[in-house]
Amino acid sequence: MLFTDRADAGRRLAQRLEELRGEDVVVLGLPRGGVPVAFEVARALHAPLDVIVVRKLGVPYQPELALGAIGEGGVRVLDDEIVRAAHVTVEEVAAVEKAGRAELERRLARFRGGRAGIAVAGRTVVIVDDGVATGSTARAACRVARARGAARVVLAVPVGAFDAIEALRDRAGQDTDHDAAQDAGQDTNNDTVKDADEVVCLEVPAFFGAVGQWYGDFRQTTDGEVADLLGRAAEDVREAPAVDDPPLRDEEVEVFAGPVPLAGHLRVPEDSAGVVVFVHGSGSSRHSPRNRYVAATLNEAGLATLLFDLLTQREEFDRSYVFDIELLAHRLIDVTHWLATQPGTTGLPVGYFGASTGAGAALWAAADPRVDIAAVVSRGGRPDLARPRLGAVRSPTLLIVGERDEIVLQLNERAREAMLGETDLAVVPGATHLFEEPGALERVARLAEDWFTGHLVPAPAGTH
Repeated sequence: MLFTDRADAGRRLAQRLEELRGEDVVVLGLPRGGVPVAFEVARALHAPLDVIVVRKLGVPYQPELALGAIGEGGVRVLDDEIVRAAHVTVEEVAAVEKAGRAELERRLARFRGGRAGIAVAGRTVVIVDDGVATGSTARAACRVARARGAARVVLAVPVGAFDAIEALRDRAGQDTDHDAAQDAGQDTNNDTVKDADEVVCLEVPAFFGAVGQWYGDFRQTTDGEVADLLGRAAEDVREAPAVDDPPLRDEEVEVFAGPVPLAGHLRVPEDSAGVVVFVHGSGSSRHSPRNRYVAATLNEAGLATLLFDLLTQREEFDRSYVFDIELLAHRLIDVTHWLATQPGTTGLPVGYFGASTGAGAALWAAADPRVDIAAVVSRGGRPDLARPRLGAVRSPTLLIVGERDEIVLQLNERAREAMLGETDLAVVPGATHLFEEPGALERVARLAEDWFTGHLVPAPAGTH
């Protein structure tokens, strides 16, 4: 008998996680049994507590086979191989998601009691459960947290089955960014996406049995108890002194590119100096964890950000859309015009942040006379895809490439020579295409921050 109850397990788990104290941490408990454990972890780390509710999506007519999972904020992760093998159509995916999302929203409302969820973009997220048997729910939760923009995901449990924990730890060493699909010349799917960056498990018994047998008291946690623990944690947060002013806007939006509705997320801090539109790469979306990390850095610097999906869900299944740079650029132009009409962003200078193929679309759009773009930043970008328009780009442009991303570095060096306006190339030492090396993505974010804050400033009245 390892743990007296879930509270005891949480306190002991918190001791193992002590090194996270002082970091920008959010603790997310899996309801219901994981929340009492997570409550103790959050209290020990002086971190905010929330729930992470995930719903696995089952294949129609074979619901025990998961084709993906959904989470709040419109997050959806799919196992592309299962979708293809089971011949699941776009309409069937949408129907399964609709049913699952209705239940997910009901559970969130019941647990939180009307409180808003805690933002995780750019932060370290600790996902806590009372134990791991198969690992499927934990894996889905990690993917949802990463899709919501978590900079780092730590899965922490008191006890787990050996095979499940080993599988989760093995996958912690994998990471393929969908933005890199174009550069690698191949598609990517969720089986190659890293679940957790780190897996912490106090006990991995040789003969596991079930989670409950490792607790003296394993009585069922009720919905009321979950809501009470979240309320107590929220009260602790409210009693803490406020540090920053709340943003003017921080919401999911529907952006129209012509007649096509696209999903996006707009965040506008108080007294924003400008707004940066993120243009993601092939196979990625507004939930790209790397882009959300950079966006969080820009928000802290007083810049508004818009992350949006370049394609509809149906279009994502057609690879011809992914590489139609001119189409994507035209949509970006329409979105830029939309921003000019929105409360909080009207009149603000606009910048573009493009990643991979998205950088090609950003440069193509920046060359268009219908928009006035104050600055462009490319992360591991493909400016060569905008080769016919590079000479017309007048926006100050920063090209950021990893030192070890040799092919993409060559493409960016050639693009810099072809561009006539202010252009700089920043090479991040030791970094590969994904900027996954320690400190590499932070370096990208700081370079972008310096470039945008230096250029997204309206000229004084009377100057030209």
